[in-house]
Amino acid sequence: MSTKPQSESPVDAPQQGATNGQSASDIRLSGDELLLSADSDITPTLSVVMPTLNEEGGIAQCIEWVKAALEELQLYGEVVVADSSTDRTPEIAAENGAIVIEPDGKGYGYAYLYAFERVRGDYIAMGDADCTYDFEELPKLLNLVRSGEADMAMGSRLEGEILPGSMPPLHEHVGNPLLTKFLNVFYGAGVSDAHSGMRVFSREAWETMECSSTGMEFASEMIMEAGAKDLEIAEKPITYHPREGEANLESFPDGWRHVRFMLVNAPGYLFSAPGFGLSVVGVLALVLAWSGLEIGGAQFGIHTGIGGGLLTLAGFQLMLFGAFATVSSDPVRGASDPFTTWFTKRISLERGATIGSVVFLAGLAYGGFLAFTWVTSGFSALPIAVADVVATVAVVGGLQMVFGSFLLGSVIRE
Repeated sequence: MSTKPQSESPVDAPQQGATNGQSASDIRLSGDELLLSADSDITPTLSVVMPTLNEEGGIAQCIEWVKAALEELQLYGEVVVADSSTDRTPEIAAENGAIVIEPDGKGYGYAYLYAFERVRGDYIAMGDADCTYDFEELPKLLNLVRSGEADMAMGSRLEGEILPGSMPPLHEHVGNPLLTKFLNVFYGAGVSDAHSGMRVFSREAWETMECSSTGMEFASEMIMEAGAKDLEIAEKPITYHPREGEANLESFPDGWRHVRFMLVNAPGYLFSAPGFGLSVVGVLALVLAWSGLEIGGAQFGIHTGIGGGLLTLAGFQLMLFGAFATVSSDPVRGASDPFTTWFTKRISLERGATIGSVVFLAGLAYGGFLAFTWVTSGFSALPIAVADVVATVAVVGGLQMVFGSFLLGSVIRE
C-alpha cells in the first residue's frame, strides 16, 4: 500500500549553478544542501525523527549520518528532533541543521507522536540519537518502502552485527528474542528484531497504524498495529553501535511495560485460549468421574470430579473475560476464538440470560433431586459425591452466564 512520493527530488527541483550543457540531473547536491530547514519552500521527501533526552554526545554525529544518507539518495529531507533535554542537545541539533521541537508531554512514545504530526515528508524514518543506529544505512530501508516492497522497513540488529559493548547479553540473548517471539505469535509480525528502533515507513502506513502509546511500549504498538492491519513489514540487517552517553532504558520495568501492553491487547491469548483449554480439560475430567469410566485400569473418583469442576468454572470465567475485553477495551487484536465470536455476536442480553437461567435451574433441579433422594431414604443413601459437583458446576456456570450477559449488555448498547 506504499504510495509514490509527491515531494520534490533534486532532479525535479530547479537547481542553481547549472551551466550550459549541464542538466540538473547531472548535479549532485551535498548533504548540507539536501537537509532542509523548517522555513524551506521545498517539501522534503524523507523526514527523520529523533527523540532526544540529553544526547549532546551523539546528536551531531547522527545528523551527519543523515546528511550522508540524503547525499547518497539525492533526496531532500529534514531532521526533526523532539527534545526533552536539560543539556546542550537542542542547541547542537539546531547548529547542525535539525528542526528542534519541544513536546508538550512526557514519554518516549509521546515524543514520536508529537513529531510525526509535524513532519512534512512522504516517508518517515525514526531512530535514537545516541549513535547506536547508523543513519547512513537508511537508504536500504527507504528503498524497500519507496519500491512498494514494504509498508514499513526495519533494521534488524539480531540478523546484522552487534558491535562489542553495544547491547547487554541479557537483552541480546533473552529480552529482545523473547519479546520478538511474543509479537510474532500474538500479532503475526514475522520479524527477527521487533524492538529495533531504526524504522522507515510511508505516511499512509503511519496513518493506518493509529498508534497512541506514550511510553516505551510505543515500539511494540507499532509492530502490533502493523501486524493487525496486515501491513507489509520487511527487514534489512544493520550494524548496532555502542551508545554515546548514559542509557535511558530501564531493562526490567520497560520490558514489563512491553509484555503487559502486548498481553492486554491480545485478550484471545491472555484469556480465551487458556480459558478454553482449562474448560476442555475440566469437562473431560468431570465426565470421567461422573460416568465411572476406567482408562487403563485407572478409576476417576471424587477428587477428579472436584478438580474438573474447578477447572471448568475457571476456564468459563476466563473465556467470559476474553469476550468482555474484546468488546469493551478496543484491543489491537481482539479475541476471535469460536466462544468469543459466538458470545459477542450471537448472544443478546435476553438470550444469554435465558441460557444461563436454564443451566442454573437444571443444576438446581438436579441438586434438589439428589437432596430429595437422600431425605426419602431416611438420610441413609448418600448421593454420589461427583453428582453433587456436577450440580454445583451447573448452578455456578449458569449464574456466570446470566450475570455475564447483563455485563456484556451494559457494554454493548443498542
